[in-house]
Amino acid sequence: MRFGAHVSASGGIDTAIDRVEKIGGECVQVFTQSPRMWRPTNHKPEAVARFRERRTEAGVVGVVCHALYLVNLAAPDDEIHRKSIDTLGFTLDAAEAIGADAVIFHVGSHLGAGFDAGLGRTVDALEQVLDRPDGGTWLCMENSAGAGGTIGRSLGELQTLFDRLDGDPRLGICLDTCHLFASGYDVTDAAVVDELVAEIEAGMGLDRLRALHVNDSATPLGSNRDRHANILEGEIGEGLGVFLAHPAFQDLDAYLEVPGVNRSGVTAEELEKARAVHARGLTAV
Repeated sequence: MRFGAHVSASGGIDTAIDRVEKIGGECVQVFTQSPRMWRPTNHKPEAVARFRERRTEAGVVGVVCHALYLVNLAAPDDEIHRKSIDTLGFTLDAAEAIGADAVIFHVGSHLGAGFDAGLGRTVDALEQVLDRPDGGTWLCMENSAGAGGTIGRSLGELQTLFDRLDGDPRLGICLDTCHLFASGYDVTDAAVVDELVAEIEAGMGLDRLRALHVNDSATPLGSNRDRHANILEGEIGEGLGVFLAHPAFQDLDAYLEVPGVNRSGVTAEELEKARAVHARGLTAV
């Protein structure tokens, strides 16, 4: 398992490699544009070229891009739906330019329209994005914490979406430990993790699991609240090692999205804590 982090790309997309190298990360996740606005960033060719060069120099193995939180593929509002499709497409373009392995995205919320309506909107949106030329970058659905009308609160919901898209060869998943815990999956229980893995294997297939988001949870099991906590400082605590030690996950890239000290982001100390929890989990198996 390789550990890395979501880091800022402020100052140019290439600076993300400098930042993750500084904290000792082996993989990196970035936004390809400001997370607070719809307008895509026009990345300079020299920054894209340097990103690729620095990735090799720094030994950064995995690279993923995270779609904006504004994206809501299930939105009943036509304007938001259209913007979400376009933005996910722009993110995929930028990800392919820098050689990213995947774009990770939240499916979104039906906002009270109902799961079936939201599913239909999402399928329509993803069909359009997946119809773009294949540049080698995957699209990975991320499980949600389960608040409100969000889609993806269970593996079953992601499986339904996967099936409706006929298991498109570019479609994968990313599991977030905080979201799993908040939506009712006790990731500190080895039997629960075994069942989770078995469900993926029997459904989409373990080859579709492309990345992990490793976060502690600031809220209790089944809270349906998406509140990340620093490693060992939340409700999951040392039990995170049970999840991380599962044999099915050992070849994956694990990206931390924890708040850090005073919400300053992931530090070298957080990465070392995650590695230590992983090592203790392996020893306990």
